[in-house]
Amino acid sequence: MALITAPIGQSIARNAIGLALFAVITAGTIALTHAITKNRIADQVRKAEASALLEIIPADLHDNDLLSDTVDVGPAEDLGLKSAAVAHLAREDGDITGIILPAVAPNGYSGPIRLLVGINSRGEVLGVRVTQHKETPGLGDKVELKKSNWVYSFDGKSLKNVQDGQWAVAKDGGEFDQFTGATITPRAVVRAVHGALVYFDEHRRKLLDTPASTQPVEDH
Repeated sequence: MALITAPIGQSIARNAIGLALFAVITAGTIALTHAITKNRIADQVRKAEASALLEIIPADLHDNDLLSDTVDVGPAEDLGLKSAAVAHLAREDGDITGIILPAVAPNGYSGPIRLLVGINSRGEVLGVRVTQHKETPGLGDKVELKKSNWVYSFDGKSLKNVQDGQWAVAKDGGEFDQFTGATITPRAVVRAVHGALVYFDEHRRKLLDTPASTQPVEDH
């Protein structure tokens, strides 16, 4: 019986070692794949963020790295931010020429709407881009630039050239168009953009006095 048991024991031991090595190799492969994938995703996110920022303030209007040159904002009621966030600064020869504020419209039709609002040093809107939403396709999703040009209606607007009562959709007596069959979504975005302008106006000095980032500038 011992002659049979020994080979079986050795076989079991070899199998156990083989399985252990397989598990180690598999775990290592999964970890390496995760690390590579994570880095690729981070790089893609960074590129997407940079693309959105450059749509608002093109490369020929600044000479710094918008992604790394930031200032802390939030929590801020006017921006709809319940936690800390960063705004991106645009500079030319060290002087701040514009800022891109993050904002959240909490009262979208299907949930919060996240957007970026670019404002120049004079308090005028440089551009607005919706970055995340769950609005109804074919109706509320017209806040996306790829769906319609509606967000361009904010360009050049400020607290000086649009009175407080006009920061609303036409249905509410304001200056901005609503969408056919969808009023809640554009109404929420208009309020969020107005809130961003109010925040900028109230924090103008602090924002425009932000020292330049010490992080390296990247080529555009």
